[in-house]
Amino acid sequence: MPEGHTIHRAARDHNAALAGHALSVTSPQGRADFAALTGGADRVTLRRVEAYGKHLFYVFERGRTVHIHLGLFGKFRRSPSPPPPPASTVRMRLEGPEVTFDLRGPTACDVITRGEKAALLARLGPDPLRDDADPQAFFDYLGRSKVPIGAALMDQSVIAGVGNVYRAEVLHLLRLHPLVAAREVPRAVAEEMWTLLGLLLRKGVEDRRIITTRGLVATRGKRVTRGESVHVYGRQTCFTCGGPVGRFLLRARTVHLCTGCQPYATAALPVRAKLATTTSLTEMSVTGTSEYPTLDAILGPGDHDSALPAPARR
Repeated sequence: MPEGHTIHRAARDHNAALAGHALSVTSPQGRADFAALTGGADRVTLRRVEAYGKHLFYVFERGRTVHIHLGLFGKFRRSPSPPPPPASTVRMRLEGPEVTFDLRGPTACDVITRGEKAALLARLGPDPLRDDADPQAFFDYLGRSKVPIGAALMDQSVIAGVGNVYRAEVLHLLRLHPLVAAREVPRAVAEEMWTLLGLLLRKGVEDRRIITTRGLVATRGKRVTRGESVHVYGRQTCFTCGGPVGRFLLRARTVHLCTGCQPYATAALPVRAKLATTTSLTEMSVTGTSEYPTLDAILGPGDHDSALPAPARR
């Protein structure tokens, strides 16, 4: 499933290509009803495209909004206008004067009201990529929750936009075992986690892909192979130390971690986690340390808040 950087990049690209233009909005597949959006007109003006977590909002005139959630299979395809005839699998076609975007396979593609949009946003946690994000709710949740930090980061009501890859990578960079209870994470480390996620997600927007092994160095135009782009996710050995990468299921999603860089004492595991522990997980749960790396240690000294361009205001 696309993570937050992909959604924010799509919003940026679609704003640049379509915002302010009168668009033809159709559903060649016939599974989306845009009558409430167009009011019977051939074209309707797109005001802006907003991204929040893994959700896209296309805000049109008269206050109507199209909500998109790509899910596992949703993808946009761009073509110049006028476009060729659409495939029957296209859920939504946005045709502008110069550019057309075809959407296939989304989980959600619906016209919603302002109230429905507000209700949806109220269910989401803060998004580290938005300049209006307030991380206090994230810190408060971590401070009181017994939920494993690896599960908390995947809960979109806790923090929006983080997926399996960024979850694995930020926990590795902070040397945190995914089964550590959220409330056991020191507040200072939680703050570094929020900052680091924002920086890495923003870098992903710029690079159009996830690269966590190069600090904040721009990688557009430079060859970084898939095997060199991450520390632990999808790897057999840790990019950092060369040790084995372990895997186990946590709330039906596979967690990736380095068995050496992210230790956790078995004695501290919750009873239910102990009962569910497999041999491989027991082997990777070794005595840990109370020392956590700082952002300077991870990314190098500097003004991290200004290391990458800020996201556009909405």
